[in-house]
Amino acid sequence: MRAPEPQFRRWKVLLLADASGSQLLEFAVALPLLVVFVVGIFDFGEAFNVKQKLNNTAREAARFAATLPTNDLDAIGTPASVTAIRDLVETHLQSGRMNDCGLAGQVAVNTPPPAQIWTYTAAGGGCPAPLVLTIDRGYSFQTVLGPNTFDVMSTHVTLQYPYRWQFNRVIGLMAPGAIYPGVSLITTDAIMPNME
Repeated sequence: MRAPEPQFRRWKVLLLADASGSQLLEFAVALPLLVVFVVGIFDFGEAFNVKQKLNNTAREAARFAATLPTNDLDAIGTPASVTAIRDLVETHLQSGRMNDCGLAGQVAVNTPPPAQIWTYTAAGGGCPAPLVLTIDRGYSFQTVLGPNTFDVMSTHVTLQYPYRWQFNRVIGLMAPGAIYPGVSLITTDAIMPNME
């Protein structure tokens, strides 16, 4: 009966020395962490890309607004120049393959005079939160030229865009039940002196 004992020990040593199962286990533990990192990097990169597109959109809208006349700002309702700025923002969002949230169909809310501020709030088109476009045609800032201080009449365009994070879908792999904020507002603005 002693003969099988050395062979049993040899099989026992061989089984303990086999590491292929542990590599599979290590991969199974590391895979969710790798997925979370990859999706996180992709998601934050996409948010940065959206921010850059919004910066360009706001800057182009302010630049365009600076070339428009201001003599229609006293009209009742939304002036044609403000509507043109809204249309430019919508076109830039669509050309950047971003959801415009139905901005074209929105009516501006005017801040009571003497302020010349119009605000568009769009929440259609499957947007997770409202997109807000604010156009201030009567914005002014002071500048110093020599001994004199001047008020510079400008246009201030502010854009708040709802960004839906994809990271929320995979965070549950690492921490089941964890809640990550699904939507953030990316805000940008631009100021350009009026030509008139």
